Amino acid sequence: MDKLFGDLKGFFKSGKCVIDSFIFRLHYRFTLVTLIAFSIAVTGRQYIGDPIDCISRDDIPNELLDTYCWIHTTFSVESAWHKEVGKEIPYPGVDKHTPGETRKYHAYYQWVCFVLFLQALLFYVPRYLWKNIESHRIQNLVQEFHSPIVSAEKDAEGKNENTSLLVNYLEENLGNHTFYGSMYALMELFNFVNVVGQIYLMDVFLGGEFTTYGVKVLSFSEWDYSLRYDPMIRVFPRMTKCTFHRYGSSGDVQKHDAMCLIPINILNEKIYIFLWFWFIILAVLSALELLYRAIAMVLPSFRYYVLHAKCKRVDPGDLQTVLDHSDRDDWFVLSLLCKNMTPSNFKIIIRELAFHLTDGKSD
Repeated sequence: MDKLFGDLKGFFKSGKCVIDSFIFRLHYRFTLVTLIAFSIAVTGRQYIGDPIDCISRDDIPNELLDTYCWIHTTFSVESAWHKEVGKEIPYPGVDKHTPGETRKYHAYYQWVCFVLFLQALLFYVPRYLWKNIESHRIQNLVQEFHSPIVSAEKDAEGKNENTSLLVNYLEENLGNHTFYGSMYALMELFNFVNVVGQIYLMDVFLGGEFTTYGVKVLSFSEWDYSLRYDPMIRVFPRMTKCTFHRYGSSGDVQKHDAMCLIPINILNEKIYIFLWFWFIILAVLSALELLYRAIAMVLPSFRYYVLHAKCKRVDPGDLQTVLDHSDRDDWFVLSLLCKNMTPSNFKIIIRELAFHLTDGKSD
């Protein structure tokens, strides 16, 4: 277990080249690692520990009853959720059999580890697609200009081969980055759709309880004390019922009621309350990033202020000249170069590019 969790640290290591935003990285790094870690934790508790313990007054072997109830699911009685514990019922959702009772069956705890792992994979899909589309373009353009001891400045004879190559590429490909920039915007949209879609996926998985899960937990303190119970146990009940049928000595079918304790749900409830808050936060952040991208697409002045804020050492006149000749997708490439270069080198690249664009000179 320690080795498995230790291997997840590799996901947090920054690559040599940054090709996306901080919010984008929250999807495929923090969220992915968190979901995998939760899946490992649930798997260990479910298949190494004792996930369920059932008790019955009858002569059914405990191991047999535990296995049967784990495989064939347990249930809660809907009418028992609002009865007084200790007087009417022994535990919320647990009540004696009454004709016509409405039962809510709980089978999802068997699938939690698999669903969490599937969710982790879905969060990595946009990253996987973008890496293949990007194909190390920015890393190749940046070359060694990310190092503070390498300068893009030309010598006395006006020579710096790497600077000339980069400036010539940018000049010749102005207006040719439409596919590159559009696909990144599409991946940001994919991230937003994915996190919102997963909120509803978990809502379906948990029987329609997930979307209001966090709200109910927050309002728990306002409930009437005589009927108060932790709302998390409605979604992840720690005590449930199980009905076991078998043939009696006379050949007739006998029904045996059992109460089952599900310790794994103590872990599940903590996992999903964290995921509820985190997915809401991530959805809001992703929506704000889409808003930021939309504003950058339609407002050239906004693109100027953003890029100048990232590298204040750039000459405003040179930057304005470059952006006047660039479209929104060229600006996106320049912003990635700015992230990966030292400020002094980026300043020199912008200065040289502005010189080429205004005078049409090349070395």
